[in-house]
Amino acid sequence: MTLRKSNRLRGASINLMYFPALAMFAVFLVWPVIQGAILSFTNWDGYSPSYADVGWQNYQRLWSDPNFMVALRNTFIFGIGSTIIQQIVGLFLAVLLDRAGRNTNVMRAIVYLPVLISPVVMGTFYYLIFRYRQGALNDIMEAFGGGAVAWLADPGFAIVVIVFINSMQFVGVSMIIYLSGLQAIPQEIYEAAALDGVSPWQRFTKISWPMLHPAFASSVVLNLIGGLKLFDIVKVLTDGGPGFATNSVSTLIGRTYFGSQAAGYAAAQGVILFLVIAIFTVFTNKWLDLRANRIGM
Repeated sequence: MTLRKSNRLRGASINLMYFPALAMFAVFLVWPVIQGAILSFTNWDGYSPSYADVGWQNYQRLWSDPNFMVALRNTFIFGIGSTIIQQIVGLFLAVLLDRAGRNTNVMRAIVYLPVLISPVVMGTFYYLIFRYRQGALNDIMEAFGGGAVAWLADPGFAIVVIVFINSMQFVGVSMIIYLSGLQAIPQEIYEAAALDGVSPWQRFTKISWPMLHPAFASSVVLNLIGGLKLFDIVKVLTDGGPGFATNSVSTLIGRTYFGSQAAGYAAAQGVILFLVIAIFTVFTNKWLDLRANRIGM
């Protein structure tokens, strides 16, 4: 009886240790989301002490706002495009480093290094390459007799550049996740497969890839969330331009709040972005669970 009571008290004390983290989560995450949702039903300008309730007007305005629809489309492109590229390149690099053996610390550090660089710095670096006047790429073209090109004036090309930059900066995250997964697979399985005459490609598709499902799931969810809330690189590289053509929802929220002084409308955009990320995450996890069941993980 005394032992059971002691275990109960120990469990209660452990639960109390969660309280500081839960309190911070509630104050800095849950409450701002609730406050933003409340403000999305108002006409607050972000500065005045007073505002009025406008009901669902901000949300009705969203679906007739072409700038928001473009930003929403771009957000899907940034999220899905970056995720696909990061999985392909990250897995490729992980397989190369795994096959190279244990003495690959320098290469791992080089691949992972861009993750440690601020996205603002990365965006500025590429802006200096692609800008029209005194851009590195145009200077090289002019040195070989070509003409300067306004690379970032083309919305389609600018979106491709943004997806590429975001993918290459954070591909190191996927590489580390996949490399950890590969190194966790027992070598005895590969050796047994080799003795049975299984080809290297079959060993990868039939052994490595199915057993990498936990790593694949973690990488996809992390990359997808990061891509859907992309802000820094877009802000620095194009600031959503030309016009509003390359905005993500995150950058459009900033322009709406500070540029148009429409905090209520910006809050409605933020709520939609929150719901988009939440829905994408839920459906992605469902798909990953189905995939895990299909491959027997």
